[in-house]
Amino acid sequence: MKSAARRVALEVVGWTLLVAGIAALVLPGPGLLMVFGALAILSQQYEWAERRLNPIKYRALKGAAESVETPLRIAVSIVGVLFLVACGVLWIVKPDQPGWWPLPDWLWLAGGAGTGITLLVSAVIAVALLIYSYRRFHGKPEAVAELEGEIEEADAEYKAL
Repeated sequence: MKSAARRVALEVVGWTLLVAGIAALVLPGPGLLMVFGALAILSQQYEWAERRLNPIKYRALKGAAESVETPLRIAVSIVGVLFLVACGVLWIVKPDQPGWWPLPDWLWLAGGAGTGITLLVSAVIAVALLIYSYRRFHGKPEAVAELEGEIEEADAEYKAL
């Protein structure tokens, strides 16, 4: 019975994380990393997820490497983090709806403090990922080249299946 409950819990977490990761590909958030985490969880139950795990993992790492290639990209990432923090604080403080707001009252800062906390957690994750990427890839062309080789290898393995 325990294994069935564990399997159901893993599937719920995995599918939820996959949907959130796909949404985060276009919304603020670490989309590829969330998709990778979801596939890592789902790969325990599904062979298709296991086959897609390495290509997604290496593409997420490639995105991390590209995010710290230049000072401009690092600055843009930092500005993005500051924007997330500002939005999170705004949602938590929840000032009164301004007069120029054209939509219904209930749509003003929808989600309240829960949304604000989620935005702040996303900012913390983004800072951690930025630090990790900087330490692992910035100024290390050999690490990036090795990663590109791993991407090609993972793609070849995936196509062979």
